[in-house]
Amino acid sequence: MSKIRSSYPIAVASVVLGMGGLSTLTLWSLADGPTWGLDVIVAAVSLVAALVQLWWPTSGALAATLLATLSPVATAAATMGALQVAQRRRFPVAAAVAAAGVAAHVVQGLWRPNSGISQQWWLLLICASYGALLGWGALARSRRALLFSLHERADRAEAEQGRRIAEARMAERRQLAREMHDVLAHRLSLVATHAGALEYRPDSSPEQLARAAGVIRTGVHQALEELRQVISLLREQDDQLDELEAQPALADLPGLIADAREAGQEVRLREEVTDDGALPQAASRTAYRVVQEGLTNARKHAPGRPVDVLLRGAPGTPLLIDIRNPLALAGTASLAPGSGLGLVGLTERVRLAGGQLDHHNAEGEFRLQARLTWPA
Repeated sequence: MSKIRSSYPIAVASVVLGMGGLSTLTLWSLADGPTWGLDVIVAAVSLVAALVQLWWPTSGALAATLLATLSPVATAAATMGALQVAQRRRFPVAAAVAAAGVAAHVVQGLWRPNSGISQQWWLLLICASYGALLGWGALARSRRALLFSLHERADRAEAEQGRRIAEARMAERRQLAREMHDVLAHRLSLVATHAGALEYRPDSSPEQLARAAGVIRTGVHQALEELRQVISLLREQDDQLDELEAQPALADLPGLIADAREAGQEVRLREEVTDDGALPQAASRTAYRVVQEGLTNARKHAPGRPVDVLLRGAPGTPLLIDIRNPLALAGTASLAPGSGLGLVGLTERVRLAGGQLDHHNAEGEFRLQARLTWPA
């Protein structure tokens, strides 16, 4: 609406200059006529009618048409009014205004005949002119309606696409929550079983008691860890603004590596990142989580094996995170059983950040690779 209002001064200036110029030329050609005084009055009133057409096209066009029966000076305003009505009103209304314009000029030709053209050619010229104006205006109105319809359809399609994406993400979150429910139920049932054994078999050997306590501790720790991961994933999109500062990002990676090395894990880090401060915060937090999950998996499933971490990227190119560790030696037991749901949640997290995650075994090592979008 503001754009339309801001265009009115330009339209008013155009009407004043255009209609004023045409009226002046017509008055100059009729200067020697006996009705020149009437022509001056019609010229002034027709200019007002032309301005009225900007807001009320039908009323302004009919007023100019009525004036056209008195003087040729109003012809410009009457024809412009017919064009305005054809562009902005329905076809029956536009056709009626055009017919009124033809009738008015027929009366004008009978009252003030033009000595340079016969009545028949005058009538043919008037009919052809109003027919052209009517067709031109109808075409412009149809084109404007088509463009409006296309814009509306594009907006609806965009909104529908956004709704489908939101529904797909919500479905993925629900699926992940259901999987986590099953995993937690399994883990907690094992914990309850071993706790029950400790309660009903107090005469067990110290080795058996220690083994059961270790199983309980590991089970509870893994359950809490996986529950924390899925809650963080499910809440990140909803509480992103609230939790933004609390979540670790790529700048906190040295601390993560230091903690892993302090725990006895051999980590070889190679950073080839240009201006990591320019990385979007969502991608930076996701990159940290990818490295964290890679180190956690290596500790659980390949204890004592070295881990190679590579980060490479720059603004305008994807951020590559490549984590590799040799597979566990034969006969080496994992520190904790893996459910694979940590990588499931990580895959969804990376996807929500606009990236891709891949993990597989190849050439005797486990490889975890993520690519995150890094705008220029």
